[in-house]
Amino acid sequence: MLNLSPRTRDFLELMRFNKPVGTLLLLWPTLWALWIAAEGIPSMAVLIIFVLGVIVMRAAGCVINDYADREVDGSVTRTRNRPLVEGRIDSREALILFACLCLSAFFLVLMTNRLTIALSFGGVAIATIYPFVKRHSHLPQVVLGAAWGWSIPMAYAAQTGTLVKEIWVLYFAVVLWAVVFDTFYGMVDRDDDLKVGIKSTAILFGDLDLFFIGVLQALTLLALVVTGDAFKLGMMYFLGVLVVALLFIYQQIIARHRERAACFKAFRNNQWVGFTLFIALVFDRALN
Repeated sequence: MLNLSPRTRDFLELMRFNKPVGTLLLLWPTLWALWIAAEGIPSMAVLIIFVLGVIVMRAAGCVINDYADREVDGSVTRTRNRPLVEGRIDSREALILFACLCLSAFFLVLMTNRLTIALSFGGVAIATIYPFVKRHSHLPQVVLGAAWGWSIPMAYAAQTGTLVKEIWVLYFAVVLWAVVFDTFYGMVDRDDDLKVGIKSTAILFGDLDLFFIGVLQALTLLALVVTGDAFKLGMMYFLGVLVVALLFIYQQIIARHRERAACFKAFRNNQWVGFTLFIALVFDRALN
């Protein structure tokens, strides 16, 4: 194990490098878009740029989220020990780190094309706004989904130099999916969030939370099917969508009693949703 200084560990924790599930949740749809755009293995340069970009932007999103929530995280069971709450990192340092991460991501984007560069400004704007939406709206998960899915058009544009209207169906699928998994995540903190005044879809949906998650899961599957038809994907892809449907059912089952640990487990299970569809795309493109 690396012998890291306490300060280094604090900054790595702030960027969630100790919790890679969020990075994976962002990486998989990015890879979906690249494999669809390339109709197989994408350009190695583009692939490296976007893998690094996912890591950097996920870290940036975590930093600005913790900065926005620094006054309330101490009252939430899951977040009370975060570096900004405990004073191990101050607000100024967090903002400097956020700026450096965004600049690093922009440097990566500069190695693509004009369309991708133009799209990147929208992605940074949405990602920056998201943490502050939860103060004013019960729909921050929708904004998170919009940010989460922004890698879809960017990756497609980087690989092909253009955008087609069909790619926005996949973007819509990722937005819906992000609302699904972040609502499970919000169910973990719901009691604490109600006390401190944080808004979320988990609070908005109330006792109908699993019902609305189910509706969103069904719409996600529909959008994935439409995507497959639009891009003329084959049997392996649709088999992957079927497995995703089974994973969604599994998430509903384990979260049925709405226990914190179970809801968090349902949230984490979504990394397998992303992985399953990526593997399905890889085999589908290899066989066609």
